Amino acid sequence: MAEPSRDIWAEWLLRRGTAGDKEGWVNFLRPVRDRVLENARLSGGETLLDVGAGDGLIAFGALERMGEEGRVILSDVSQDLLDHSRSLAEQKGVAGRCRYLRAPATDLSSLGDASVDVVTTRSVLIYVRDKRRAFSEFHPVLKPGGRLSIFEPVASFSGTETRDVFLGCDVSAVADLAEKVKAFYHRAQPRDSDPMYDFDERDLVRLAEEAGFAEVHLDFEAEVARGNPPGWGEKAWDIFAKAAPNPLVPSLEEVAERELSPEGAERLLAHLKPLVEAGQRTRRQASAYLRAVKLL
Repeated sequence: MAEPSRDIWAEWLLRRGTAGDKEGWVNFLRPVRDRVLENARLSGGETLLDVGAGDGLIAFGALERMGEEGRVILSDVSQDLLDHSRSLAEQKGVAGRCRYLRAPATDLSSLGDASVDVVTTRSVLIYVRDKRRAFSEFHPVLKPGGRLSIFEPVASFSGTETRDVFLGCDVSAVADLAEKVKAFYHRAQPRDSDPMYDFDERDLVRLAEEAGFAEVHLDFEAEVARGNPPGWGEKAWDIFAKAAPNPLVPSLEEVAERELSPEGAERLLAHLKPLVEAGQRTRRQASAYLRAVKLL
């Protein structure tokens, strides 16, 4: 029996973005979760709002740190993901400590002012066009002394690749094919206007200050390195080719099949596969961890 259809956010998080390796994906994200929660400085009995909660990775981790009196509110635009998290909460025996809110990051008004102790996000603002509005929503829902802790990839750091480079690989032998695939991704998410590329780490600090947060701290991490990301291992090619890079675009394999002839798609993928499997690619990535306090 076919699985019921899910919205794009749930479909990506639960299937399309993991290349069938959900456990590996969770293991990859666990250090991010732990750092977000460490920056949140949780105490027993607090209430944490996780905006863009997804499948509850941060929220359920928070419950483990806040004691039996701790509570979480899982907020997301995806009802499918909220339903999935609700099911997980029941399996984990923590359903009574969870609330659910279907809302975008730019409208948390239904919670009321000074209603939570902590607000967290992970890879949420990168999809939000009005980031200023999101920060202005985070601030009022926090109690005085409340903390904000977020993690965001800084996609703009990746820059623009030359014609002979695609996803960090040398494609000079198939540059004509790679250019067609690049063009698709650039049309789908234009670098001069898409929310994924319209900010950097300095903007996050500025927006937090403008929203009224004090004691704003940001740790920016950038890396240019040869090889695949840690943890990819033998699954490197499947992750590279079959996993959609984000919920709004198809996987590399899907784009190649859509934009190229069957022969062209086969040629491009055959060129890339041994390079990826051998780690002969350069990756450029950056991320920001921001923590801030509401004083009044």
